Amino acid sequence: MIVQRIAVMMADAIAIMALLAVVAVGLGFLMLPALYLVEWIQGKLSESDNRVPCPPDCDLPDVLLQLPIYDEPAGVVEGLLQSVAALLWPRHKLRIQLLDDSAGEAREQARSSIDALRAQGFHADHVTRDDRRGYKAGALAAGLMSGNEPFVAILDADFRPPADWLKMTVPRLAANPTAGFIQSRCEFSNAQTNWLTRTQSLLFDSHFVMEQGVRARAGMLFQFNGTGGVWRRRAIEDAGGWTADSLCEDLDLTIRAALAGWKGLFSMHPPVSGLVPDRMRHWRVQQRRWASGFAQIARKLIGPISRSSWSIPQKFQAGFLILYQAALPVIAIAAVALLSDLILRGGSLPPVGALLATVLILILPVSVGMTLPPYLELKRGGVGRYLLGVSALPPLIVYLSLANARPIIAAFFGRREVFKRTPKRAAES
Repeated sequence: MIVQRIAVMMADAIAIMALLAVVAVGLGFLMLPALYLVEWIQGKLSESDNRVPCPPDCDLPDVLLQLPIYDEPAGVVEGLLQSVAALLWPRHKLRIQLLDDSAGEAREQARSSIDALRAQGFHADHVTRDDRRGYKAGALAAGLMSGNEPFVAILDADFRPPADWLKMTVPRLAANPTAGFIQSRCEFSNAQTNWLTRTQSLLFDSHFVMEQGVRARAGMLFQFNGTGGVWRRRAIEDAGGWTADSLCEDLDLTIRAALAGWKGLFSMHPPVSGLVPDRMRHWRVQQRRWASGFAQIARKLIGPISRSSWSIPQKFQAGFLILYQAALPVIAIAAVALLSDLILRGGSLPPVGALLATVLILILPVSVGMTLPPYLELKRGGVGRYLLGVSALPPLIVYLSLANARPIIAAFFGRREVFKRTPKRAAES
């Protein structure tokens, strides 16, 4: 009897702490729609890009364009290089690096594509390595060792920039001497393939418009997304360069650059088009990598952030950025604790009714507040399509909580993970 009472008390305590953490995360997310609403009322959203005039070609700076790839289908690489060849930037001021960690036939196909680009008069390098040490971060770092271009643009294999992408981003970055990078909003050309891609598109619109855009305009820390952005080389160097001790090298560099005094810029227009996974197993690979990477970043950088000279609000915002993925295992822990509590109590409800009700009530304003404004601003469609998309979010979040709880916890406590790229299909390139 005593043992059962102790078990019930422990289950109660775990459930209460987990539910409190979920409520805190929900309230943290609600801050972003609130700030967006204030901007909308003040009419500031239309001025959010703060564009600067593009100087004449003779005054444009040199740019290094890095394209990290690994065992991509030939059609994906060819499509990437074709889009890069269409960029409106003086050829003598643009150096293209195909950072190729592939081997065998994939490497030879990439070499042929680069040769074709050179034949068109482009300065294009095919940079290969004997191993994948450091994965994407290692490839980017290796590419930086040659040349000294002051600005470094990065595109993943499945991304296709519009022709004016560099002219809309590099001058703005160059005109802001305290800015270390500029991140473009991303869209996805296969967003309407199936229910999974539609739901991901809704989530990514929320991420770029609500998280990235609102955070950037409010002067808060926000992340470089690993693609569709341009870095100032000096900011990379001041941050200590690319490191491969996490699976989210982009967030890692973002925070270290911020600790070194650099800020980020966000560009709503023009968007850079990419692909989202259209199969559940591919999506799981991507989500596990991101979730584990965030946990590794939290383990690595929460100490430096807490010891930095940043203000308390700045530290809180940075902490929320790198820790909100922890809500996934917390949700799983809360679910297990509540179920255990019910069993131990013989079916009687545990004393967490108010907290559980608060969590359930928060689901609607957080889901709608984070997704409806981007849906309307970007004119994604009608009410029916939105309702179908948003209704799929809670089940997916629960699924992620159960699927990623163990790898997140393991990564936070130091377990190393192998970098697994998100598979791409040549037919979609």
